[in-house]
Amino acid sequence: MILPMSIPSPDLQFLQIGPLRIYFYALCIIVGIILAGIWTARRLSRRGGEKGATLDFLVWSLVLGIIGARLYHVVTHWGDYFGAGKNPLEIFAFWNGGIAIFGALLGGGIGVLIASRITGIRFASFADALVPGLLLAQAVGRLGNWFNHELFGGPTTLPWGLEIEASNPAFPIGLPEGTLFHPTFLYEALWNILGIIVLLAIERKWRPRWGIFFGMYLVWYGIGRAFTESLRVDPSLLFLGIRTNVLAALLAIVVGLIVIIVQRRRHVGIETSVYLPGRSNPLDSVLRDTADPEQFFHVIDHGDAPAPAAAPATSPR
Repeated sequence: MILPMSIPSPDLQFLQIGPLRIYFYALCIIVGIILAGIWTARRLSRRGGEKGATLDFLVWSLVLGIIGARLYHVVTHWGDYFGAGKNPLEIFAFWNGGIAIFGALLGGGIGVLIASRITGIRFASFADALVPGLLLAQAVGRLGNWFNHELFGGPTTLPWGLEIEASNPAFPIGLPEGTLFHPTFLYEALWNILGIIVLLAIERKWRPRWGIFFGMYLVWYGIGRAFTESLRVDPSLLFLGIRTNVLAALLAIVVGLIVIIVQRRRHVGIETSVYLPGRSNPLDSVLRDTADPEQFFHVIDHGDAPAPAAAPATSPR
């Protein structure tokens, strides 16, 4: 029997506006991306970077991140799309659920590297600026799993157990209707929010830069993800008897520790610029060369360089 304090699964998964169907899963991801973009732009500009450059990073990392997230999910859930009675075209229906954070990180990382070369902003500097926004986006995005009634953990008698209908394809065979499950989406969302608080406190006190702050994110996220992934009951590809996402989480921890150790040894000084050597914020030169403040703000608003000031008229001698 379902306890009165249990967490119900939402009755609605999408909004129907005429012929347009908007899935809450997609909305959660979009809202998370927007919040991360705004927060990252503010953090980057405070460190001397061009705020508008965040859009370049956002576009490249979003496109490649979605591709990577979907590919990772399909590879680790091969049986859901290929085999008897399966429709391989379902691999393109990502709005029905099925994108993997680790795939998004890999694809998004490639996108950030490309945007870094375009904008001149260091990969590591952008990654450091991204950390709290990324955790926030992941926390908001996890709510999409709640709307989709997916990726829940094993049975539990805890009062915050999640209600899942027995008709759900992922409902474990043999369990009675009304069984409650661990809300792993909630665990991970809360872990990410706690990570924002903890990591920002660390940043405020020690100012980790050069990618070290992003390394701390990898360690924090990897620890939480390894725990929540171990609770899940949905089918997943196993390697040496361990879920691939658990192995990926452990790998994230190892990579994070390596980044922290290596970057601390390579960069003992403070980060004086977020730009690559020979590159700088294009607005810096405009501000330096523009005597009239109104011209400077005209450049910010319209993007065109100010016309050179006319030489002052001199009276004949």
